[in-house]
Amino acid sequence: MRKKEIVFRDPVVESVVDKFVSRSDVGFAKYGKTLRDDNSDVFVWVNHLQEELMDAVLYMQKLKEEITTLREEALLKNIDVSDAEKWTKANGFSYTIDEEN
Repeated sequence: MRKKEIVFRDPVVESVVDKFVSRSDVGFAKYGKTLRDDNSDVFVWVNHLQEELMDAVLYMQKLKEEITTLREEALLKNIDVSDAEKWTKANGFSYTIDEEN
């Protein structure tokens, strides 16, 4: 196993990298090998990718339904859904504006 020091300027990128490492650890614990050492047939990889993308579409649909429900509830409470700050706060989300970008 190699060790690498990385300096992150973007905490979002750092979070994603942490998730990749964690996911790799889970896969190694489950299968006992790294992706590099997995010599599965290319069709197996295509099938895995297809299944993951199908799951992603399901997650997107669920999120769309949740957002629609939240927007409808906001409208019933007379919260202007076009006002992102009010809408996100009303639904318990944090709201920040990055004025540097």
